Amino acid sequence: MYFVTMGGMSGYVSFTTTPSGRAAIGLTDTGKVRLLAPGTSSSDWTVLREWPASAYPHTDWLVKLADVEEPQRAEDLLSTLPAEALG
Repeated sequence: MYFVTMGGMSGYVSFTTTPSGRAAIGLTDTGKVRLLAPGTSSSDWTVLREWPASAYPHTDWLVKLADVEEPQRAEDLLSTLPAEALG
């Protein structure tokens, strides 16, 4: 799966979505990685999981997800996270 970088997301250094926009991975300006699910509008996202980037960098996760099919729901990506992100 590949990701599309979105610009202009307040509070994020990096914000990427799956091709269909069913999930997003963001790096906040405070150093937290977030898995997000879409909300009711294109700028509305719900945080499903958050962890410090120092525990498991978002870039490592994006590389791991390159070999994964795009999920139907953002929640389906939770099973791909290592223990460092679930702690």
